[in-house]
Amino acid sequence: MLYESFTKKSKRLFEEAKKYLPGGVTYHIRFVEPYPFYVKRAEGSRIWDVDGNEYTDYWMAHGAAILGHGYRLIIDAIKEQLDYGIHFGWCNEWEIEWARAVTDWFGLDKVRPSNSGTEANMYAIRLARAYTGRKKVGKFAGGWHGGYDGLHKSVSYPFDKPASLGLTECVQNDVIILPFNDLEGVYQKVKSEELAAIIVEPVLGAGGAIPADKDFLKGLRELCDERDIVLIFDEVITGFRFYKGATNYYGVKPDIITTGKAVGGQYFPGAGAIVGISEIMDLIDHLKRRNFWERVFHGGTYTGNALTMRAGYLLIKELKERRGEIFPYLDNLGDYFRKMLKEIFEDRNVKALVSGISSMIGIHFTEASSLNPIEIIEKSDITLMKKYHKHMLDNKIVYLSPHSPHLFISIAHNREDIDKFGEATSSFLEKIMQ
Repeated sequence: MLYESFTKKSKRLFEEAKKYLPGGVTYHIRFVEPYPFYVKRAEGSRIWDVDGNEYTDYWMAHGAAILGHGYRLIIDAIKEQLDYGIHFGWCNEWEIEWARAVTDWFGLDKVRPSNSGTEANMYAIRLARAYTGRKKVGKFAGGWHGGYDGLHKSVSYPFDKPASLGLTECVQNDVIILPFNDLEGVYQKVKSEELAAIIVEPVLGAGGAIPADKDFLKGLRELCDERDIVLIFDEVITGFRFYKGATNYYGVKPDIITTGKAVGGQYFPGAGAIVGISEIMDLIDHLKRRNFWERVFHGGTYTGNALTMRAGYLLIKELKERRGEIFPYLDNLGDYFRKMLKEIFEDRNVKALVSGISSMIGIHFTEASSLNPIEIIEKSDITLMKKYHKHMLDNKIVYLSPHSPHLFISIAHNREDIDKFGEATSSFLEKIMQ
């Protein structure tokens, strides 16, 4: 059955939405051809739209819902917190519990909450510039760090085009684009630059779930130590998909970690964090730096709101207490998923790469021979990937994006879900090969 035949109410809602929302949506990536479906509720690995359709979800709240949608421990606690209050505009005890949990999780000294991962990256770059006295920042082609002007460059193909209108040259010129998983290339790019920071996703998210090599991250750490550059790990996606984050998985400790989404308990806004060593984080400290011109500003109306702090604390507590079952389960299910997809593509001689690690999966219809994000995108069959996405949508399996599939699994997913994904993939390949 075709998507359009079972989503008639969503179609009507989209026609109404276009009157008031640019493009008819609140975020362009949520648009799917020919119109988006509108979710009414979610539970576990499933979402239900306004037409009553049930979908298996592999987007999972932008990857935040590690424990699945509607995890009762967190939801029940939040219901209780609603009676006490959501946002006071004053300090609350949950921010302390949250801060203790976050710093312990990442093995760093101090933390400040932010309202999003984007905002966390903004403050991290500001801290790095204040700490080093330099202004230029190195980021990687294909890396996504949110809509912040200072990092919004070389996000997607073609990498030499502006990533958005309205970006000024003076800001863009301060961003030096580096090659991912190519340490020698990084050295060549930075040897004549004075960088304040290098920021990297340990697993490229929007680039298609492409993991960094362990030696590459270790090499970045050594380079930053040699050149007095602040090393920042953007763990907005990876921070809670590994036990104690990607920094623990890879055994490489940055100076700052930024995170978002899940750090606020999976479901709640006002979720982000800048975690770092004391020497850098104390540049925010108003007790040590009384004059505003002597410190780095950090703030935000909703930062540290009681609802998000309590939810974030509970998520970390749950992940720690159940680490012996949660993370092995996600690792094994992710390995099963990737192995299954590789076998399906190989059996049918389809040119495709499957990337990812643990609970993150990337699917690339490409002639690229390696997991190089630039080569993958330059040699990708975008038309085929869009057809694949539409086929999955017709089968009520959803993920993003249509042109660069990267998927997230949760502890609510199981092998039956993965097998159904494989069956739908096989039927798609049979259809296009006819």
